[in-house]
Amino acid sequence: MAATPTREVARRVFAGEFNDAMYTFKESDDERAPVYVLLPTGERANRVFVVGTLTETEDVGEDSEYWQGRVVDPNGDTFFMYAGQYQPDAASMLRELEPPAYVSVVGKPRTYETDDGEVNVSIRPESITPVNEGTRDRWVVETAERTLERAQGYREADPTQDEFAPDEYVRMAHEEYEPVMENYQRLAVEALESLQAETAESDV
Repeated sequence: MAATPTREVARRVFAGEFNDAMYTFKESDDERAPVYVLLPTGERANRVFVVGTLTETEDVGEDSEYWQGRVVDPNGDTFFMYAGQYQPDAASMLRELEPPAYVSVVGKPRTYETDDGEVNVSIRPESITPVNEGTRDRWVVETAERTLERAQGYREADPTQDEFAPDEYVRMAHEEYEPVMENYQRLAVEALESLQAETAESDV
């Protein structure tokens, strides 16, 4: 019997790092092999899980509905997502939801090169679900933890030292981006600080 393909783990990532993830790759020549984006902190992502505030929806399609949604994370950075006829449930949610609203989104990263050579990163949503503030808060804490873990792992692998034979995705991230880990650690810390500030305001 053929092995049943397993679904890829949906990575938690803040928009500031996600929007820097412009390099995509496959791990085999198979046409149906999954496409991954390479996160600057040295992890591959075929699916992502994000939670934030849906601030805007717009039908940007010409011949048929093609919905764009903007989801903002606690750092004020934006995830862009697009859903059309091949993502009917997600498109329906974007049509019906009234911003602003907290939502969780599971989807696949997609990159697109513009005419002037810029690479834009977006999400093709598999599901969009309205959530409450508590769900958003838990996502922020867990995503901060995952981000800090990836950044620490990157530092420990030390991709600048060949003799350490670092993790292959860390090595790829170093070659493609030469990322500054402090930037992504700051995203995590500032997201947690924003939660603390919100909690302090609500307690007043």
